[in-house]
Amino acid sequence: MKKKIAAASIALALALVLGACNKSEETNPNDVDNGEATPGSGAIDHGVDDNKVGFSMSGDQVEEATDVPDDERKAILEVFNEYIETFNNQDIDGYLATLSKEGYDAEEERAVAEEMFKSTTIRRETDNETIVKYSEKEAQLFATMKTTLTDVKSGVENAPEGRQVTVFNKEDGQWKVFSIYFIGDENVNEPVN
Repeated sequence: MKKKIAAASIALALALVLGACNKSEETNPNDVDNGEATPGSGAIDHGVDDNKVGFSMSGDQVEEATDVPDDERKAILEVFNEYIETFNNQDIDGYLATLSKEGYDAEEERAVAEEMFKSTTIRRETDNETIVKYSEKEAQLFATMKTTLTDVKSGVENAPEGRQVTVFNKEDGQWKVFSIYFIGDENVNEPVN
């Protein structure tokens, strides 16, 4: 039982780091009061709206934005890969360099990451990286993600999977991670032994 609680705590801590540290004052895109579906109620099939985070799926296929210039697609994917790689390598300075100054408080994010890395080894693996929305100042990238969290002391491992939309803003000519929205798959919360 303690192993399940520890694993759940780790997953919750990761969710807080990946989502709650965003300092944006935006409303919750899944808030019932703003007309969006509640979490777990068809959140994957709502359409892209100019003022909201979202994507559409046809079967198992994510619909890719068709208006992304090749050089911008390459730049966005490079930043996304750097964001994942620096976090996996516990390179806090590199990780912070990928984050938007408008979307994140760097000092707060550094403190949370340092604390988390003391007790947890984290490995994120992505697949199906697809830019689903694009403008000159903002882009949204969909990816499926598996996050393997291992408690350093106990060795207990948890590997939640889900879908993530990473929102990028262009700041000083560079793409930066502004916010993330993660939808976890329901049946992967059991710790791996």
